[in-house]
Amino acid sequence: MSWRRARFLGVGTALALALSAAPAATAAITTPAGSATTTTTPTPPTTSATPVAASARVTLYLPDAFFVHRQPVTVPNRTFHIVGIARPYIAGQWVLVRTYLGRRLIKSDKLRLKPSRNHRYGQFTEGVASPGVGGITVTVVHAASPELKRFTSQRRLTALDEHVGFGSTGPFVDLLQQRLAALHLYIPQTGVYDQGTGLALDAYHRLLRSGTSQTLDGRTTSFLLDGFGAFKVRFPNHGRHAEGNLSLQLIALVDGSHVNVIYPISSGKPSTPTILGDFQVYSRVPGYLPDGMYYSDFFIRGYAIHGYDPAPDYPASHGCMRLPIVDAISAFNWLALGDWVDVYY
Repeated sequence: MSWRRARFLGVGTALALALSAAPAATAAITTPAGSATTTTTPTPPTTSATPVAASARVTLYLPDAFFVHRQPVTVPNRTFHIVGIARPYIAGQWVLVRTYLGRRLIKSDKLRLKPSRNHRYGQFTEGVASPGVGGITVTVVHAASPELKRFTSQRRLTALDEHVGFGSTGPFVDLLQQRLAALHLYIPQTGVYDQGTGLALDAYHRLLRSGTSQTLDGRTTSFLLDGFGAFKVRFPNHGRHAEGNLSLQLIALVDGSHVNVIYPISSGKPSTPTILGDFQVYSRVPGYLPDGMYYSDFFIRGYAIHGYDPAPDYPASHGCMRLPIVDAISAFNWLALGDWVDVYY
Protein backbone atom coordinates (compact mmCIF):
# COMPACT_ATOMS: atom_id res chain seq x y z
CA MET A 1 0.00 0.00 0.00
CA SER A 2 1.38 3.41 -1.00
CA TRP A 3 1.79 6.12 1.55
CA ARG A 4 -0.92 8.24 -0.20
CA ARG A 5 -3.52 5.39 0.18
CA ALA A 6 -2.57 4.87 3.80
CA ARG A 7 -2.99 8.55 4.43
CA PHE A 8 -6.47 8.54 2.76
CA LEU A 9 -7.64 5.59 4.87
CA GLY A 10 -6.40 7.35 7.97
CA VAL A 11 -8.47 10.43 7.17
CA GLY A 12 -11.60 8.31 6.49
CA THR A 13 -11.18 6.46 9.70
CA ALA A 14 -10.79 9.69 11.61
CA LEU A 15 -13.90 11.16 9.96
CA ALA A 16 -15.94 8.07 10.81
CA LEU A 17 -14.83 8.25 14.41
CA ALA A 18 -15.69 11.95 14.59
CA LEU A 19 -19.19 11.45 13.15
CA SER A 20 -19.92 8.56 15.47
CA ALA A 21 -19.22 10.89 18.38
CA ALA A 22 -21.61 13.63 17.09
CA PRO A 23 -24.87 14.59 19.02
CA ALA A 24 -27.85 12.23 18.80
CA ALA A 25 -29.74 14.70 16.59
CA THR A 26 -27.30 13.95 13.68
CA ALA A 27 -28.92 12.09 10.77
CA ALA A 28 -27.91 8.51 9.89
CA ILE A 29 -24.45 8.39 8.28
CA THR A 30 -23.01 5.52 6.23
CA THR A 31 -19.21 5.24 6.34
CA PRO A 32 -17.10 3.85 3.50
CA ALA A 33 -17.18 0.09 2.89
CA GLY A 34 -15.81 -1.93 5.73
CA SER A 35 -16.63 0.75 8.36
CA ALA A 36 -19.38 0.48 11.07
CA THR A 37 -22.84 2.12 10.41
CA THR A 38 -24.42 4.23 13.23
CA THR A 39 -28.15 5.31 13.09
CA THR A 40 -29.75 7.74 15.61
CA THR A 41 -33.48 8.64 16.09
CA PRO A 42 -34.28 12.36 15.58
CA THR A 43 -35.71 14.16 18.67
CA PRO A 44 -39.20 15.66 17.93
CA PRO A 45 -39.48 19.44 18.28
CA THR A 46 -40.67 20.72 21.65
CA THR A 47 -44.41 21.72 21.72
CA SER A 48 -46.47 23.60 24.37
CA ALA A 49 -49.04 21.72 26.53
CA THR A 50 -52.68 21.51 25.36
CA PRO A 51 -54.74 24.38 26.96
CA VAL A 52 -57.04 23.26 29.76
CA ALA A 53 -60.72 24.42 29.46
CA ALA A 54 -61.63 26.96 32.15
CA SER A 55 -64.44 26.53 34.64
CA ALA A 56 -67.34 28.95 34.30
CA ARG A 57 -70.67 29.65 35.96
CA VAL A 58 -73.95 31.38 35.20
CA THR A 59 -76.20 33.15 37.72
CA LEU A 60 -79.91 33.54 36.96
CA TYR A 61 -82.08 36.49 38.04
CA LEU A 62 -85.86 37.06 37.89
CA PRO A 63 -86.12 40.88 37.74
CA ASP A 64 -89.89 41.13 37.27
CA ALA A 65 -91.08 38.15 39.29
CA PHE A 66 -92.78 38.80 42.62
CA PHE A 67 -91.69 37.35 45.93
CA VAL A 68 -94.04 35.96 48.55
CA HIS A 69 -92.37 34.68 51.71
CA ARG A 70 -89.07 34.98 49.78
CA GLN A 71 -90.29 32.61 47.07
CA PRO A 72 -90.51 33.88 43.46
CA VAL A 73 -94.00 33.81 41.93
CA THR A 74 -95.89 34.98 38.88
CA VAL A 75 -99.34 34.43 37.36
CA PRO A 76 -100.37 32.61 34.18
CA ASN A 77 -100.07 34.47 30.86
CA ARG A 78 -97.96 37.23 32.38
CA THR A 79 -94.51 37.56 30.82
CA PHE A 80 -91.59 37.34 33.21
CA HIS A 81 -87.91 37.48 32.31
CA ILE A 82 -84.85 35.41 33.15
CA VAL A 83 -81.56 37.31 33.03
CA GLY A 84 -78.39 35.21 33.01
CA ILE A 85 -74.91 36.48 33.85
CA ALA A 86 -72.08 34.15 32.75
CA ARG A 87 -68.46 34.47 33.87
CA PRO A 88 -66.03 34.48 32.18
CA TYR A 89 -67.15 35.74 28.77
CA ILE A 90 -65.81 34.06 25.64
CA ALA A 91 -66.70 35.48 22.24
CA GLY A 92 -69.31 33.40 20.44
CA GLN A 93 -70.81 31.82 23.54
CA TRP A 94 -74.28 30.28 23.27
CA VAL A 95 -76.60 28.89 25.92
CA LEU A 96 -79.64 26.66 25.64
CA VAL A 97 -82.54 27.93 27.77
CA ARG A 98 -85.43 25.57 28.43
CA THR A 99 -88.53 26.39 30.48
CA TYR A 100 -90.86 23.74 31.89
CA LEU A 101 -94.30 23.93 33.48
CA GLY A 102 -94.20 20.84 35.62
CA ARG A 103 -92.63 18.30 33.23
CA ARG A 104 -94.00 19.98 30.12
CA LEU A 105 -91.54 21.93 27.99
CA ILE A 106 -93.18 25.28 27.21
CA LYS A 107 -90.25 27.12 25.62
CA SER A 108 -86.76 26.37 24.32
CA ASP A 109 -84.32 28.92 22.91
CA LYS A 110 -80.66 29.01 21.96
CA LEU A 111 -79.35 32.44 22.93
CA ARG A 112 -76.06 34.16 22.19
CA LEU A 113 -74.44 35.90 25.15
CA LYS A 114 -73.81 39.62 24.83
CA PRO A 115 -70.58 40.91 26.40
CA SER A 116 -70.43 43.49 29.13
CA ARG A 117 -68.51 46.68 28.40
CA ASN A 118 -65.33 45.31 29.91
CA HIS A 119 -65.96 41.83 28.43
CA ARG A 120 -65.60 40.25 31.87
CA TYR A 121 -69.01 38.62 31.69
CA GLY A 122 -71.72 37.87 29.18
CA GLN A 123 -75.46 38.09 29.61
CA PHE A 124 -78.72 37.00 28.03
CA THR A 125 -82.43 37.70 28.62
CA GLU A 126 -85.33 35.34 27.97
CA GLY A 127 -89.02 36.24 28.27
CA VAL A 128 -91.53 33.54 29.23
CA ALA A 129 -95.27 33.44 29.96
CA SER A 130 -96.63 30.39 31.72
CA PRO A 131 -99.77 29.00 30.05
CA GLY A 132 -101.09 27.65 33.33
CA VAL A 133 -100.81 27.27 37.09
CA GLY A 134 -97.98 25.27 38.65
CA GLY A 135 -94.27 24.98 39.23
CA ILE A 136 -91.97 26.50 36.60
CA THR A 137 -88.36 25.40 36.09
CA VAL A 138 -85.89 27.32 33.95
CA THR A 139 -82.76 25.36 32.98
CA VAL A 140 -79.72 26.90 31.27
CA VAL A 141 -77.02 24.74 29.67
CA HIS A 142 -73.70 25.87 28.18
CA ALA A 143 -72.06 23.10 26.14
CA ALA A 144 -68.38 22.31 26.64
CA SER A 145 -65.93 24.08 24.34
CA PRO A 146 -62.12 24.20 24.00
CA GLU A 147 -62.14 27.35 26.17
CA LEU A 148 -64.83 26.49 28.76
CA LYS A 149 -66.10 23.41 30.53
CA ARG A 150 -69.78 22.55 30.34
CA PHE A 151 -71.89 24.36 32.93
CA THR A 152 -75.57 24.55 33.88
CA SER A 153 -77.88 26.56 36.13
CA GLN A 154 -81.51 26.29 37.18
CA ARG A 155 -84.15 28.59 38.69
CA ARG A 156 -87.65 27.77 39.92
CA LEU A 157 -90.78 29.85 40.50
CA THR A 158 -94.53 29.25 40.78
CA ALA A 159 -97.42 30.46 38.63
CA LEU A 160 -100.26 31.15 41.09
CA ASP A 161 -104.00 30.66 40.69
CA GLU A 162 -105.61 34.11 40.49
CA HIS A 163 -109.15 32.93 41.19
CA VAL A 164 -109.79 34.09 44.74
CA GLY A 165 -112.68 35.63 46.66
CA PHE A 166 -113.84 36.47 50.15
CA GLY A 167 -112.47 33.92 52.62
CA SER A 168 -109.63 32.78 50.34
CA THR A 169 -106.11 32.32 51.69
CA GLY A 170 -102.81 31.28 50.17
CA PRO A 171 -99.89 32.83 48.32
CA PHE A 172 -101.97 34.71 45.76
CA VAL A 173 -103.95 36.47 48.51
CA ASP A 174 -100.62 37.34 50.14
CA LEU A 175 -99.42 38.75 46.82
CA LEU A 176 -102.66 40.69 46.32
CA GLN A 177 -102.39 42.33 49.74
CA GLN A 178 -98.70 43.03 49.18
CA ARG A 179 -99.39 44.83 45.89
CA LEU A 180 -102.27 46.87 47.32
CA ALA A 181 -100.04 48.02 50.18
CA ALA A 182 -97.25 48.90 47.70
CA LEU A 183 -99.66 51.34 46.01
CA HIS A 184 -100.43 52.85 49.44
CA LEU A 185 -103.98 51.50 49.75
CA TYR A 186 -104.74 50.94 53.42
CA ILE A 187 -104.85 47.21 54.08
CA PRO A 188 -103.96 45.08 57.10
CA GLN A 189 -102.00 42.20 55.54
CA THR A 190 -103.82 39.36 57.24
CA GLY A 191 -103.32 36.68 54.57
CA VAL A 192 -107.11 36.35 54.24
CA TYR A 193 -109.32 37.90 51.57
CA ASP A 194 -111.36 39.77 54.19
CA GLN A 195 -113.22 43.04 54.64
CA GLY A 196 -110.00 45.02 54.64
CA THR A 197 -108.99 43.46 51.32
CA GLY A 198 -112.41 44.28 49.85
CA LEU A 199 -112.21 47.92 50.97
CA ALA A 200 -108.68 48.29 49.59
CA LEU A 201 -109.81 46.84 46.25
CA ASP A 202 -112.76 49.24 46.25
CA ALA A 203 -110.36 52.16 46.80
CA TYR A 204 -108.11 50.85 44.03
CA HIS A 205 -111.01 50.70 41.56
CA ARG A 206 -111.81 54.32 42.44
CA LEU A 207 -108.17 55.28 41.93
CA LEU A 208 -108.34 53.73 38.45
CA ARG A 209 -111.66 55.53 37.84
CA SER A 210 -113.19 52.15 37.06
CA GLY A 211 -116.20 52.24 39.38
CA THR A 212 -116.55 50.69 42.80
CA SER A 213 -116.09 47.01 43.48
CA GLN A 214 -114.61 44.81 46.18
CA THR A 215 -114.00 41.88 43.84
CA LEU A 216 -111.04 41.04 41.66
CA ASP A 217 -111.00 40.52 37.91
CA GLY A 218 -108.21 39.86 35.40
CA ARG A 219 -107.92 43.48 34.30
CA THR A 220 -107.57 44.72 37.88
CA THR A 221 -105.02 42.01 38.65
CA SER A 222 -102.96 43.03 35.61
CA PHE A 223 -103.01 46.72 36.58
CA LEU A 224 -102.19 45.88 40.18
CA LEU A 225 -99.20 43.70 39.30
CA ASP A 226 -97.97 46.37 36.87
CA GLY A 227 -98.13 48.94 39.69
CA PHE A 228 -100.53 51.09 37.69
CA GLY A 229 -102.44 53.86 39.46
CA ALA A 230 -101.31 56.64 41.78
CA PHE A 231 -102.89 59.33 43.91
CA LYS A 232 -101.75 62.73 42.60
CA VAL A 233 -100.78 65.05 45.43
CA ARG A 234 -101.89 68.66 44.93
CA PHE A 235 -100.55 70.33 48.08
CA PRO A 236 -97.02 69.05 48.74
CA ASN A 237 -96.14 72.32 50.50
CA HIS A 238 -98.60 71.48 53.30
CA GLY A 239 -96.23 68.96 54.88
CA ARG A 240 -98.10 66.23 56.78
CA HIS A 241 -101.68 66.68 55.63
CA ALA A 242 -104.85 65.03 54.36
CA GLU A 243 -106.20 65.46 50.84
CA GLY A 244 -109.83 64.58 50.15
CA ASN A 245 -110.43 64.07 46.43
CA LEU A 246 -114.22 64.07 46.19
CA SER A 247 -114.32 63.14 42.51
CA LEU A 248 -112.55 59.88 43.41
CA GLN A 249 -114.23 59.51 46.81
CA LEU A 250 -110.78 58.96 48.33
CA ILE A 251 -108.78 60.55 51.09
CA ALA A 252 -104.98 60.33 51.22
CA LEU A 253 -102.72 61.00 54.19
CA VAL A 254 -99.66 62.67 52.72
CA ASP A 255 -96.23 63.74 53.96
CA GLY A 256 -95.01 66.46 51.60
CA SER A 257 -95.32 64.83 48.19
CA HIS A 258 -95.21 61.25 49.54
CA VAL A 259 -98.51 59.42 49.84
CA ASN A 260 -98.56 57.44 53.06
CA VAL A 261 -101.95 55.74 52.81
CA ILE A 262 -105.23 55.98 50.88
CA TYR A 263 -108.74 55.25 52.17
CA PRO A 264 -112.16 55.08 50.51
CA ILE A 265 -114.61 57.68 51.84
CA SER A 266 -118.24 58.67 51.60
CA SER A 267 -118.47 62.45 51.35
CA GLY A 268 -121.51 64.74 51.63
CA LYS A 269 -124.63 63.85 49.68
CA PRO A 270 -125.91 66.45 47.18
CA SER A 271 -128.25 68.05 49.74
CA THR A 272 -125.46 68.37 52.35
CA PRO A 273 -122.21 68.62 50.37
CA THR A 274 -118.75 68.51 51.88
CA ILE A 275 -117.19 71.94 52.16
CA LEU A 276 -114.33 72.64 49.75
CA GLY A 277 -111.10 74.43 50.62
CA ASP A 278 -107.94 74.25 52.75
CA PHE A 279 -108.43 73.83 56.48
CA GLN A 280 -106.57 72.62 59.57
CA VAL A 281 -107.45 70.05 62.20
CA TYR A 282 -108.62 72.01 65.26
CA SER A 283 -110.17 69.28 67.43
CA ARG A 284 -109.68 65.54 67.84
CA VAL A 285 -112.13 63.23 69.59
CA PRO A 286 -111.33 59.52 70.09
CA GLY A 287 -114.02 56.87 70.43
CA TYR A 288 -117.70 57.28 69.60
CA LEU A 289 -119.73 60.49 69.66
CA PRO A 290 -123.48 60.29 70.35
CA ASP A 291 -124.37 60.53 66.65
CA GLY A 292 -122.16 57.57 65.78
CA MET A 293 -119.07 59.48 64.61
CA TYR A 294 -116.00 57.38 65.45
CA TYR A 295 -112.49 58.74 66.07
CA SER A 296 -113.09 62.19 64.64
CA ASP A 297 -110.70 64.87 63.35
CA PHE A 298 -112.62 68.15 62.97
CA PHE A 299 -111.25 70.61 60.42
CA ILE A 300 -113.96 73.31 60.24
CA ARG A 301 -117.13 73.75 62.30
CA GLY A 302 -118.90 70.34 62.44
CA TYR A 303 -117.05 68.90 59.44
CA ALA A 304 -114.72 66.04 60.28
CA ILE A 305 -112.83 63.05 59.01
CA HIS A 306 -114.28 60.15 60.99
CA GLY A 307 -115.38 56.55 60.94
CA TYR A 308 -119.05 55.76 60.44
CA ASP A 309 -121.29 52.83 59.71
CA PRO A 310 -122.36 52.85 56.98
CA ALA A 311 -119.70 54.48 54.82
CA PRO A 312 -121.04 53.42 51.41
CA ASP A 313 -119.21 53.70 48.10
CA TYR A 314 -121.10 56.88 47.13
CA PRO A 315 -121.64 60.34 48.73
CA ALA A 316 -124.06 59.83 51.63
CA SER A 317 -122.89 61.91 54.62
CA HIS A 318 -124.12 65.19 56.07
CA GLY A 319 -120.93 66.88 54.91
CA CYS A 320 -118.17 64.95 56.70
CA MET A 321 -115.73 62.58 55.02
CA ARG A 322 -116.77 59.20 56.38
CA LEU A 323 -114.29 56.36 56.67
CA PRO A 324 -115.24 52.71 57.14
CA ILE A 325 -115.21 51.92 60.86
CA VAL A 326 -112.27 49.51 60.44
CA ASP A 327 -110.13 52.28 58.89
CA ALA A 328 -110.90 55.08 61.31
CA ILE A 329 -108.38 54.42 64.09
CA SER A 330 -105.39 54.16 61.76
CA ALA A 331 -106.28 57.52 60.14
CA PHE A 332 -106.86 59.13 63.55
CA ASN A 333 -103.50 57.90 64.83
CA TRP A 334 -101.68 59.44 61.84
CA LEU A 335 -103.30 62.90 61.93
CA ALA A 336 -102.46 65.58 64.48
CA LEU A 337 -103.74 68.98 65.61
CA GLY A 338 -102.82 71.66 63.09
CA ASP A 339 -102.47 69.29 60.11
CA TRP A 340 -103.87 70.67 56.88
CA VAL A 341 -106.99 69.13 55.34
CA ASP A 342 -107.40 69.98 51.66
CA VAL A 343 -110.74 69.20 50.06
CA TYR A 344 -111.37 69.42 46.30
CA TYR A 345 -112.90 67.81 43.25
